[in-house]
Amino acid sequence: MMYRLARSAIFQLDPEHAHDLAIKNLSRFTGTPLDVFYRQNLPPRPVQVMGLHFKNPVGLAAGLDKNGECIDAFGAMGFGSIEVGTVTPRPQDGNDKPRLFRVIPAEGIINRMGFNNHGVDALVENVKKAKYDGVIGINIGKNKDTPLENGKDDYLICMDKVYDHAGYIAVNISSPNTPGLRSLQYGDALDDLLSALKVRQNELAKSRGKYVPVALKIAPDMTEDELVQVADALVRYNIDGVIATNTTLDRSLVEGMPHAHEAGGLSGRPVQNKSTEVIRRLHQELNGKLPIIGVGGVDSVMAAKEKMMAGAELVQVYSGFIYHGPRLVKDIVRNI
Repeated sequence: MMYRLARSAIFQLDPEHAHDLAIKNLSRFTGTPLDVFYRQNLPPRPVQVMGLHFKNPVGLAAGLDKNGECIDAFGAMGFGSIEVGTVTPRPQDGNDKPRLFRVIPAEGIINRMGFNNHGVDALVENVKKAKYDGVIGINIGKNKDTPLENGKDDYLICMDKVYDHAGYIAVNISSPNTPGLRSLQYGDALDDLLSALKVRQNELAKSRGKYVPVALKIAPDMTEDELVQVADALVRYNIDGVIATNTTLDRSLVEGMPHAHEAGGLSGRPVQNKSTEVIRRLHQELNGKLPIIGVGGVDSVMAAKEKMMAGAELVQVYSGFIYHGPRLVKDIVRNI
């Protein structure tokens, strides 16, 4: 009820302004008596995935806390993992505003943010200050002005810098908002990237004395053949996990709704079934060789269960959290 009242006020604001205001206030309230408004004590539901201990299978998806400014606040809400980023080697402003839109009738969100972030060094400093005792994933990407043929170098720079501070590293090659980025999901470009990441991961594991898993985040808009090829590459290069899925370019379920014509990636309930089908097909193809983290329209206990029945071992929330608040995390953890 409390979040529903707050949401009615928040939704009167421009979406990006509302997001920035929420991040600012969560950062300020953490560790003060005011965090009582979002702090939740949840029962343990421990799971082991990618060799890591998660206190429950519900995580915060990347994109909400791009710079790792509110890790402890989100931790207080009961998340079993928090994925921060996407972060790039150098700070960048992202795409022109407006670039974030609510599709309220469908409980969806369209964004064309463009990896706006303060840069990897700033994120690492925030992660180092966090007291959160769950798993922190760090989602890495490439700068917009880095030529696609040199994109691999940006991912390796980020990997080097976040390795000591990440529970796992998520590699984002599936955002539709950086020109050409999704082409890294296919063929020789994917093989080249995964090979380089695996070599660097093994080097860092040896020099740092610890192994940090790497997961690839993929798009929901692949053909059957493309999905099979990605699954094959994940296995061949011993990637530790796959995050399915990012946002969609498909507008078929929101046609005619406010803002549905806006460019960018659509998340929330409209991508729910598409994401679940990708998970189901991936699960068939991977046959348990590596775990799947399910994200895309997780807005209820049933949606989370559908993802897990399709083959996901963990789920993440983003748009569902915006529409339903911290109670969503509690409901899923208690009933999963």
